[in-house]
Amino acid sequence: MGSNVRINSVREILRATPDGLTVAQLSEATNADTSHVHRIVHKMPDAYIDRWLKTGHRCTAIWCVVVPPENCPRPERKK
Repeated sequence: MGSNVRINSVREILRATPDGLTVAQLSEATNADTSHVHRIVHKMPDAYIDRWLKTGHRCTAIWCVVVPPENCPRPERKK
């Protein structure tokens, strides 16, 4: 699977999950290594850490993506 295909796959999964996912969950969903998914989300300009989840003594990042809004409609002409 190519890099762009995997990036697009991660982006689609995150857009479908507005509450966000961890790198481990994304890795499981894409059948990719966690280190590879970690590099992918760090390279994505629209991905961000929404919050941190404390698990024992460690904190895990919950990743989300920005969903761009639709373009503003063109104004109507006055008649």
